[in-house]
Amino acid sequence: MTSEWPRTAVLGAGAVGCYFGGMLARAGAPVTLIGRAQHVEAINANGLIIEWADRRESVRTNASTRVEAAADADLVLVCVKSTDTHDAARALAPHVRANAAIVSLQNGVDNADKLRDALDRPVFAAVVYVGTYMNGAGIVRHAGRGDLVLGAEGRTASRSDARSRCDAIAQTFARAGVPCAVTGDIAAALWTKLVINCAFNAVSALGRSRYERMAKLGPVRELMTRAVKEAVNVATKSGVALDEGALLAEVWRVADALAGQHSSTAQDIARGKATEIDALNGYIVARGEALGIDVPVNRTLHALVKLREAGDDLVSAP
Repeated sequence: MTSEWPRTAVLGAGAVGCYFGGMLARAGAPVTLIGRAQHVEAINANGLIIEWADRRESVRTNASTRVEAAADADLVLVCVKSTDTHDAARALAPHVRANAAIVSLQNGVDNADKLRDALDRPVFAAVVYVGTYMNGAGIVRHAGRGDLVLGAEGRTASRSDARSRCDAIAQTFARAGVPCAVTGDIAAALWTKLVINCAFNAVSALGRSRYERMAKLGPVRELMTRAVKEAVNVATKSGVALDEGALLAEVWRVADALAGQHSSTAQDIARGKATEIDALNGYIVARGEALGIDVPVNRTLHALVKLREAGDDLVSAP
């Protein structure tokens, strides 16, 4: 029954938010997607369209452009870009219920901390592994995977109810057909995803390439390997122990599993939107500077994406 599901609000209903919110709504959960007007209007008119390789479904769910729509939510999934975390937290603060469970489904390693500090309440972090993109107004296309790793860190992890709340959230996702593991070391899980993003996102954007083609080209594969090694070194010096060999193996598995995927950074560049590169390769650069570690590959990738993000001077021939 619907009453058994937590009332869920998705703040930042882009590709990731629409996919996971859509999966919950598809299973019967009461979900409100909070996003841009073009998607909200289409969803309210036609339902959220979820496309898989072999089928297309319309999922009925609520949608709104206003953050106030999160006011009665038991579960709030924050899916805004990392650059918008502070603004989202300030907007959400007057409306979120005191006992609501808040989960960050964002790229980067420090968004849950930012949300927790701004909202002054526990925030859980979810590491997202999914290939997905918006394929039109109110249409989300699934390209691969679709699983989460959930946990709590810092002051949230020290709460006596942290594990039980994580388990309850994970069970909610699992009931909706979304695999969701719970980890006691979410910092390592977040850094693992950050390192993987450092391998794929900038290269996909600069090369206008899908993951499979990137991984098959020897020089590009070497570039990705160097980006990973630099990021692992920064993680280690930051107190997060990662297995470099295991991470490289995971990078190539991701390339196979999401062969047809363009990175979110590539999608943002193609649409003329701001990217999250400062929270990805740029974060490695900033941490490297703070720790006295040189990260030339990540520095170069970050700089070139910033240049690409700023515009395109190339004029097509008539």
